[in-house]
Amino acid sequence: MNKEERINQANKNYTAENIQVLEGLEAVRRRPAMYIGDVSFKGLHHLVYEVLDNSIDEALAGYCDEIDVIINKDGSITITDNGRGIPTGQHEKENRSALEVVMTVLHAGGKFDKGSYKVSGGLHGVGVSCVNALSANLKATVYRDGKVWVQEYQTGKPDYPVKIIGDTHRSGTAITFTPDDSIFIETRFDFNTLAARLRELSFLNRGIRLSITDERETDDEGNDLFRSFLSENGLTDFINYLDETREGIMENPIHIDGEKNGVPIEISMQYNASFAENVHSYVNNISTIEGGTHLSGFRRGLTRTLKNYAERSGMLAKLKFDINGDDFREGLTAVISVKVAEPQFEGQTKTKLGNSDVMGAVEQVVSDNLSNFLEENPREAKTIVNKVVLAATARHAARKARELVQRKNVLSNSGLPGKLSDCETRDPAKAEIYLVEGDSAGGTAKQGRDRKFQAILPLRGKILNVEKAMQHKIFENEEIKNIFTAFGVSIGTEDDSKALNLDKLRYHKIIIMTDADVDGSHIATLILTFFFRYMKELIETGYVYIATPPLYLIRKNKEERYCWSEEERQAVVRELSVNGTEKGLHIQRYKGLGEMNAEQLWTTTMDPEFRTLRQVTIENATEADRVFSMLMGDEVPPRREFIELNAKYANVDV
Repeated sequence: MNKEERINQANKNYTAENIQVLEGLEAVRRRPAMYIGDVSFKGLHHLVYEVLDNSIDEALAGYCDEIDVIINKDGSITITDNGRGIPTGQHEKENRSALEVVMTVLHAGGKFDKGSYKVSGGLHGVGVSCVNALSANLKATVYRDGKVWVQEYQTGKPDYPVKIIGDTHRSGTAITFTPDDSIFIETRFDFNTLAARLRELSFLNRGIRLSITDERETDDEGNDLFRSFLSENGLTDFINYLDETREGIMENPIHIDGEKNGVPIEISMQYNASFAENVHSYVNNISTIEGGTHLSGFRRGLTRTLKNYAERSGMLAKLKFDINGDDFREGLTAVISVKVAEPQFEGQTKTKLGNSDVMGAVEQVVSDNLSNFLEENPREAKTIVNKVVLAATARHAARKARELVQRKNVLSNSGLPGKLSDCETRDPAKAEIYLVEGDSAGGTAKQGRDRKFQAILPLRGKILNVEKAMQHKIFENEEIKNIFTAFGVSIGTEDDSKALNLDKLRYHKIIIMTDADVDGSHIATLILTFFFRYMKELIETGYVYIATPPLYLIRKNKEERYCWSEEERQAVVRELSVNGTEKGLHIQRYKGLGEMNAEQLWTTTMDPEFRTLRQVTIENATEADRVFSMLMGDEVPPRREFIELNAKYANVDV
């Protein structure tokens, strides 16, 4: 049966009757954060992901192989696919078009009808109706049954009934929407953020072409920015992409593809010369950043199988230390993708899988396939076991250093780092600590702070690059020891010896404050790399921030104006100058925090009433993993390319 015949057959089964209504839309505009997380950058892009989920679900069902995203010149965005098209027939219960029901009623969609989709990411069904409710205007165009159907909406309300505007030979759906600026703080879509998600989806769904065009900007040749992604090898391509800047110790990734208890499981993995574990998990294309039962099953299967092989081969005979699960995952990059018909997620954010049966299924598939690989590839098996032995030896050395750090943490206040100027409050929810570059800036910050709730920890120079250091070297580093001790945190739980224990965390705002120059940016990146690799829990709980000191001070007579960007400087110059020149203006470029006096630093950067803090979040864990590896690794060309592409932006979000 060809695609057209298959679509015709599917259309008969996927009709208005498949659309089930659960409840209305009204709460979305009143409490948007409940549905999309927030109303800033993250929530804005979540709107696109919700629409993309519908197209990907069509692809998972076998009816779509092309998805295109266009950021239009007016700031709106269009997502088009070549799937079956949203049903447009009359919905019996609602007495209106099924398209209108899907677009205007919360919890309405084909995902609730088991006959329409075997697996789906958007199982909560709030997706496209939420997008409609939070858009100033939206247009839905459906190509189906030889006709072009259309309906437009303002803040979620239809302008007119669904109507036919022409004939067509194609099939699919196109959604164009403009976010409502009365709801969203940020309404400008970021090309690179969306491109990263499309790339990720292409790896997770091999054979599907995804493209993105930005009509707002042009490249060096005057063409619209454009990227297209098509992966022929799926997760194997994903692993090669993630490990592009790491030194590999295997010729090719290990690829596992199987099914157990009705759960399709695909895994790709390989070891590299790094010391970090980089394991990313997905359920129905949704990134499960908190893991879940599929990740637990992978870890159990990996540990059990490798340990059994190593013991049988006699390669652990001379090892004087016990091996644990962490040792088997050091230097491992892996992607786990499972398709679950009825996944149990923790809320709409879908960050952790709870299906207990998936754990055993993944563990068994990993065990069976990995056992075969080790037996058939003895040379690579030996390389992997040697890597594990090295990790166990290093962990034993690191334990002493780690215990030294943690012993300091149980001491009284006198056990805190000598350079720490602590705050008076002992309530972590009210306390904040500034990590400041150098003693000079640290001294200014100490004078300018509010000692009731602001602590200052000066850092001497650049901290250790943890991306290229063994674990025991990290815990022996003086600056890193000071950070652990000042924070009051410890490492290691019963389930994970590398997990961060936040029970005694002393500050719920950790603020990185460095100079606004190249060295300052490098130091901030080193600190963020350390946090991402060894204190990720701080980022995930929303405790890490970056201070934004001003770049310029412009004086005219007695008037002073601070500017945080080049564009702001130019605007102030135009406002204060005569005939657009800088004559009569004194412009000071702040290259370091030490160039400001204590009062200026407090007023511009530390006063909660006026300061701007940028919260550090992980929008895309796999892309963040790759960026940190690339920026802090040994390979120069990809780092240079990244800097050249992003240098024009004042801040690069990872």
